[in-house]
Amino acid sequence: MAALEVSGRGSRGFGEAMERAVGFAVALAGAGLMACSVALFGVHAPLLQAGPGAPAFAEAKWPFLLDQWGVGKAFTCSPAECGVKVDVYVRPKIGFCNCTTGVSDDAELERVADTDLISEKAKPIGASQAVQIGWMKGLSRPYGVPDGEAGETLLSIAYNNECDVVVAVAALGDGDPAMVEPKLVAFLGSVSMLHWARKELGLE
Repeated sequence: MAALEVSGRGSRGFGEAMERAVGFAVALAGAGLMACSVALFGVHAPLLQAGPGAPAFAEAKWPFLLDQWGVGKAFTCSPAECGVKVDVYVRPKIGFCNCTTGVSDDAELERVADTDLISEKAKPIGASQAVQIGWMKGLSRPYGVPDGEAGETLLSIAYNNECDVVVAVAALGDGDPAMVEPKLVAFLGSVSMLHWARKELGLE
């Protein structure tokens, strides 16, 4: 009987040791996974939550013909969410940005922008503003379209990750760009849109 009791205590001790070993291995694997995630995304592409009051944009079909930059994503924001109906079109342009300075001046914004998707006659109607979307920086600028063409007012936004740029153009109708811009920036900086941007830019 004594021998059986010793054997039982040994089995329990062995089981406890195994449980501690397994727990340590799981913790070590978790730490390794976190370190790997930081290495992959922590410097270039941290996952950021959208700011307070980010409006709801419903995904729509990309309406434009295929060109050298391919198709992107199209979204619509209702007047209840954005004050006016906003149609926004966003896509990456890989290797098309100034690798040294990024989208830091009006000339670069004009060069990479997608305003011509809506109208080739769009002209700037205001000064550009600096924006930060996730880990990326860039500029936004309002544009006007002559009467008789789709969208009287546009908002162009471009932001880059090194040599790659993401461009967005929004048609606001007769909306005020200053009122719409914070909502659009919040949407582009939402978790889902940053996740999409990382995939499109080859960061995951």
